Order: sequence, then C-alpha cells, then structure tokens
Amino acid sequence: MNIELNNEVPANFEELKKSVNRTSNWRERLDAVEQLGQWNDQQSINILTRIMSSDTVYPIQETAYRKLRAFGEDVQLPPRKKGDLIKGAGKVFVRIKKSLPEGHTFEEFKEKLQKTRSDVYDTYEGDKGADFDKWLETTWASLLK
Repeated sequence: MNIELNNEVPANFEELKKSVNRTSNWRERLDAVEQLGQWNDQQSINILTRIMSSDTVYPIQETAYRKLRAFGEDVQLPPRKKGDLIKGAGKVFVRIKKSLPEGHTFEEFKEKLQKTRSDVYDTYEGDKGADFDKWLETTWASLLK
C-alpha cells in the first residue's frame, strides 16, 4: 500500500483542528485524524502527536500513532488507560441510575446517559466499539442495587 503524502497544510486545516477536539464525537475526531494523516507537515504532526498521547478513545490514539509512523516519526504507542476514561465517569453512571425511577430499564439508562452526558457516552462507545452495549449493560447492572 503506497500512501501519498502532502507536505503542505491541508486547505481545511482549521476545520480539522476543530474536529479533532470535539469531545462528544469520536467518529468526527477519528475522521479528522485520518485526514490529517495524509499531510506530512509540522502542524499536522503536532496535532497527531497530541491526539496520540491524550485522546480518551484508544482506537483514535492508535490511528494517530499509525499515521505518525507512516510519516517516519519515532513515536511510541501509549498504553491503553485503565479505569475511568473520563475522570469521575463512575460517579456519573451512579448519578444517572439514581435519577431514574426504580425498575427502569437498561435502555432508559442508556438513553439518559446519551442525552445528559454525550461526552461520556461517546468516549466509551468509541473506546469499547462493538462491545459497548454489553459493557454498558454490565456496568449499569453492577451499580448500587
């Protein structure tokens, strides 16, 4: 696979810079990383390096890492985070469960989480991928009974 790299800043650079910082949309961040990964310029490299080391969604960190390696950058993939991906997320889950009526369903919990804390929902959805629903339901079931 031959990747053609551009050495100037992309025309939509400012837009990509905003997209890569959207905390409640991991898909948009991933797309921005993919696009920035086609531009081997210092500004794109700087953003990809920051995303690789600090994004809350591990697959986005991995993508930024792969793009930087394709540029020939000497970077190390950070380890996957353990525990809460967003500080205090466990408390958010408890608060949402407590705010719902006794006997509420998992779907009601999931919907309220998505509406009230789209950043938390989005981060875990992006990080867990296909296992998200199963993980969230297990988390919900384990919260203060």
